[in-house]
Order: sequence, then C-alpha cells, then structure tokens
Amino acid sequence: MIKYLSKVLYVLSGRKSKLLLILLMFVGTSVLEALGIGLIGPFITIASKPESIHTIGVLDWVYRQLGLQSSSHFIPVLGLVIIFIFCFKSISYFLARTYIYKFTFDQKRQQMSRLLHAYLAVPYTFHLSRNTASLIKNIILETNSFTLSCMQPLLEGAANLVVICVLLLLLIKTSPLLMVMILGILLPTFILFYRLGNKFKRWGKIASESQKEIIRAINHGLGGVKETRVIGCESYFEKEMDKHTEKYERAATLFNSSQLLPRVLIETSLIGFVVLFISLSQVMGGQSMEDLTSVMGVFAIASMRLIPASSQLIQGIGRIRNGSHTLDMLYLDLKEIEKEKVGSLGGGYGEIESKAMSFRDRVELSNITYRYPGNSEAALQDVSLEIRKGESIAFIGKSGAGKTTLVDVVLGLLTPESGDIRVDDLSIYNSLRAWQNLIGYIPQSIFLTDDTIERNIAFGVNDDKINYERLDRAIKAAQLGELVAELPKGIKTEVGERGVRLSGGQRQRIGIARALYHEREILVLDEATAALDNETERLVSEAITSLAGTKTLIIIAHRLTTVEKCDRVYVMERGRVVKVGSYGEVVLER
Repeated sequence: MIKYLSKVLYVLSGRKSKLLLILLMFVGTSVLEALGIGLIGPFITIASKPESIHTIGVLDWVYRQLGLQSSSHFIPVLGLVIIFIFCFKSISYFLARTYIYKFTFDQKRQQMSRLLHAYLAVPYTFHLSRNTASLIKNIILETNSFTLSCMQPLLEGAANLVVICVLLLLLIKTSPLLMVMILGILLPTFILFYRLGNKFKRWGKIASESQKEIIRAINHGLGGVKETRVIGCESYFEKEMDKHTEKYERAATLFNSSQLLPRVLIETSLIGFVVLFISLSQVMGGQSMEDLTSVMGVFAIASMRLIPASSQLIQGIGRIRNGSHTLDMLYLDLKEIEKEKVGSLGGGYGEIESKAMSFRDRVELSNITYRYPGNSEAALQDVSLEIRKGESIAFIGKSGAGKTTLVDVVLGLLTPESGDIRVDDLSIYNSLRAWQNLIGYIPQSIFLTDDTIERNIAFGVNDDKINYERLDRAIKAAQLGELVAELPKGIKTEVGERGVRLSGGQRQRIGIARALYHEREILVLDEATAALDNETERLVSEAITSLAGTKTLIIIAHRLTTVEKCDRVYVMERGRVVKVGSYGEVVLER
C-alpha cells in the first residue's frame, strides 16, 4: 500500500498539501457524526425517564443553568441540540464531499494537461515506439480512470475509515458484545475482497487494453475511410472493434457486479446479527427493555452510516485494485518521459512567438552520427556539410539511405550521438527552440486540421493574434491567391478533415504558406511533390522556385527534376554522403 501511495503522489500534479486539509475535514465530520449518534441513546432514555437527566452531571448542570421548571421541558432542548449537530454535520459532510469531487476532477484536468504537455515536449524518439491510440487513451480514458478508480476511492476510503473507527469506538462504549458481532461481519468481508484483489487488477488491465484496441480499430477504420470503402473491408474493422468491446464488456460486468457484494453481505449479516443479539439478550437476561431500546436506538442510527461506510470502503479497495493498472501506466509513462527529458541535449518545447536564432551566414553540420534506439547500425555516419544563407540544396538517394533521418536531425527532432550543428559558429543545442523557430517544415503529406484555410496557414495561432498582412503575403508567395479568390468564403473556407476538400497540390501550397506565414528563414521540403501529378508538381515547384534566394531551402526528392535548380545536390548511401556537386555534376553525369 505504501508503494501504491507513493505512485499516486508522484502522478499527482501539485497541491499535495491539500490532501492533509481533506483528511482533517474527514476527521471533523466523523467526530460530529459520532457525537450526534452518541446522543441518541441518552435522548431515548431521557424521553422515557425525564428525571434521569439528574443522574448525568453535564445534563443536570445545563438543566439548572437554563432554569427549567420540569425535567420533561429539557427533552425538546436536547432534541434541538441533536438536530443542530446533525444539520451541521450534514452540511459539513456535503461540503467535504463536494471539495473531494472538485479536487479529484481538478486533478483530472491537470493530468490531461500534464500528459498532453509531456507527449508534445518529449523527444521525438518516444513517438517512434508509441501508438497514437495508446497516447489518446492515456490522456482521455486513463486520466478519467485515475480520477474514479484511484483518487476518489482513496479519499473516500480515508473518510469512510475514519467514520467506521469512530462508530466502532462508540459501539464499544454502548455494547462491547454488539461491537464484536459487527467486527465478525466486517472482517471476513474485508478479507474476502482483499483476496479478490488480483482479479480486480486483471479486470482493470483487460478493460484498459481493450479500450486502447477499440480506439485503434476506430482510428484505422475511419482514418482511411476512402480506402476502407473502396476495398470493402468495413466489416473487418467492425469485427475488430466488436471483439475488443466484448472483452471490455465482460471485464466491466464482472468488476461492477462484484462491487455489489459488500453491501449485500453486510446488510444481510447485520440484520441476522441484530435479531440474534435481541434474542440472546432476552434469553440470557441482564438488560432491561429500556436499556435494550437505548442500545438498539444507537445501533440503528450507527448502522445507517456503518453499512454504507463499510461497503463503500470495501468497494473502494476493489476500485483501487482495479485502477492499479491505470496507475502503473501513468506512473511509468511519466517516469519514462522524465528520463527522456533528462537525457535530451536541448529543450524543444516553447511558444510560436518566441525568438528565433540569428542567421546571417551559414549552417554547418559537423561529423553527425546517429543511430536509432536499439539499433546497432548507425543511420547516419560522420555526415558533414555546409549550407550558405539563401542557398538551395538537395538530398537524393535510395530509400533507407538516411535522407529523412538527416532532415529529422536538422529539424532538432533527433539528437545525434556525436557531432554538432552550428549556425554562424553557435551550436543549435544551446537553444534548440530558437533554432527550430528558424525552420519551416513541408512534408510529403501536409497535416491539415478540420478548420478554415486561414487557421491552417496560421497554424497554432489564436484568432485574435493572426497577422492578416503576413497571411496575405504567405498566400501570394505560395501561389494560393487564385484559389482563395475563387472560393465563396475565401480564407474562411473549411478544408475538411485532413484537407479532404482540397486537391493534393492545394494542400501542399497551404503547407508552404504555413511555413511562410511563420516567417521561417530555412524551409525543409521532405518529398513535398512526390505524391503529385506532373501538372500539380509544376505548380508547387514554381511556388518553391520563387522562394529561391529569399529563403534557404533543404529539399529531399525522388523526382530528380525537382532538384534541377538547386545550388548543390548531395547523394546519400547507407547514412553517408557519397557524392556532392551541381545538378549537372551529380545527376546528368551518373
């Protein structure tokens, strides 16, 4: 349990001190509850024998201070005190539970933000081995499970444990035999559910993994809906989702059904023991009917809280064990992310509007070597080159030659195991974010959000901060002016999910406009025209060519016509630069 709590405290994002305040609130409401219930017995006794108040020192002193004429007049006063205590206790209980819910759901919000921040900031290599469905599940579903299956049961369990302890102390004073009987009911139930703990954990793991597979099946089916429809494999994805929802349904049913058992067992057993207790009291004698009535009155009120408190505590233990897989996943993810961040050479997380690195003369790559985690063979080996400001250079070579890996290193997504990248003799790893603010990236497949042309070009910028003068310049430079003019809503036109309402060339030019809007000095084009037809490629190439001289261009290309006007062409093989020269020297002479 100590290890479990340490993981919870690690996963919690700040404000751990509030847990102490919550615990103090639990103790206060529990004491008030016990005080109110403890007064029920004396109240019943006094109601049947008003003169008995004179045998209780405190009540006799209060009676005399009030100057009442008859002992029976004291009964309404005592009743009002008990009502006030219960009302105050109920309000305190309501406020304490409301605070618990606010605290736990605020933690969920913070966990979602913390995970998204972590997944966005973590080194790029983390994403090479992780599935997007898994990350989405962690952010949306596992944070919810952490709230409902870890935080709430722990806090509510602490509250219920305090209530049970206080009520048991009250019952010891009222009737030790009754307390022993109640313990005889509660302890076996606790033991039974503790022994079922591994099953709860296994059901939680099945539910968690099933949800990940459900999201993956939906992503795959709807993400490629055009291909899915043409091939006719809709039923495959439906069956995949149905298979995993069935696993989730079974695990969830078994767990939730088992959560009903504590209340059923405790209620049934308590009623049986009450009947047995009364029967034994009458058979064995030793208690008057007035005393028995007083004891049973206290027991009746106490059991109204003891039954739900005990069953909720036992259910909470089950929920905690069920949510332990979730806790382990979040804990390990955050630990791994923390380790990745410590191991990275430079911070890569920041704001779009943060300052870019100064670039006046050249960029130098010196002896860059990189190998992917777990691979013995280097993907890049001692790559050195120089790029002058305003130049256009290209990388060509067969698939697997290392072109994309080299570009990922240049983009600051991969950190080389040796070597350096310097801008005007300043290492980019001194301020990776400032370096990345120099670079615009235009891939083969442009990522477009299901939003307007305007927001896709001013990607990641709030509406109130969009610079429309820059936006207009970027549209014209990317040769999008004619398209925007033809659209009824202009730049307010919705492009659809992943730009489905636009042609391939239009999507690519939006990608170019995006890089230009953010005023990036260096543009990296990764197979930017590879998926286009000849005419569309010509239009995109014209947009790219028009940038030559004003921007520094780094181009990866399979189509050699794309790099015809580059200043230098680098040929790569097996992670090395094997040839460099002009287009005529490298391409035409091969």
